[in-house]
Amino acid sequence: MSRPELVAPPEIYYGDVEAKKYTNNSRIQQIQADMTYRALELLNLPPDEPAFLLDIGCGSGLSGEILDEEGHLWAGLDIAPSMLEVALEREVEGDLFLQDIGQGIGFRPGSFDGAISIRRFDNTLRRSISVLQWLLNAETSHPTSSPPHRLTRFFTTLHAALKNPSRAVLQFYPTSDDQIQLITSIAQKAGFGGGIVVDYPNSKKARKVFLCLFVGGGGGAQQVPKGLEGEEEDEGRVQFEKRRERLKAKSGGKRKNIKDKDWILKKKELYRQRGKESVPNDSKYTGRKRKPVF
Repeated sequence: MSRPELVAPPEIYYGDVEAKKYTNNSRIQQIQADMTYRALELLNLPPDEPAFLLDIGCGSGLSGEILDEEGHLWAGLDIAPSMLEVALEREVEGDLFLQDIGQGIGFRPGSFDGAISIRRFDNTLRRSISVLQWLLNAETSHPTSSPPHRLTRFFTTLHAALKNPSRAVLQFYPTSDDQIQLITSIAQKAGFGGGIVVDYPNSKKARKVFLCLFVGGGGGAQQVPKGLEGEEEDEGRVQFEKRRERLKAKSGGKRKNIKDKDWILKKKELYRQRGKESVPNDSKYTGRKRKPVF
């Protein structure tokens, strides 16, 4: 008797197919890259220093690739196994975690130098949503599964997981002023300062909304960044493209060349802080360039 063929349940197969379609879509890749660069700009990280960042709703790792290019380490959270499976197939550099952020974020206090969240793909809805939108959907009628409880758990544990000072930049799609008020008030109760940044407010197509949150460094006394102005997002896209072209020109068309000795030492120290094993010891040869062999 022949062995029966194992067939994945339709919902799992469907999720994998849609996740791959989403990831391989060139327009999605471009939009994700643009918004990730904008989120990094709003994070205002120290220049030319590798940071350890949290990508919330990381999906298949499209934003993570930009973080890699910019020289950062990252960890990603997502609730969709199909998206994380695609990320593993693509061999992204970040550490991946399957987690429901509505139950809180389970990291040690002060683990991250910053956090971002760009839109993620929802297999059930078959469209992109933000993690904040997802948190606003009640799972059950039980009070602890209500949107305020889910948002409270999320923001409280996120605040604890971030270093002081640092920032979190969460892109989302608010449907009303009441929704914005609910999200920002719960974030403030969790200890965050900051507020809403709106890019291209006069354009229905290009309008983007970011929740820019501050930990420490004055809290609410910090000035919320200004949104980009104009009718279209082409201006911002041109800005990012020019930046990438300048970096390519400096590196001869290769990735950003920041891997000098100081950069390597900082990255190794970040690995040690994360408890990673087999990090090479520092020596006088660290970051030393090899002479060409003829």
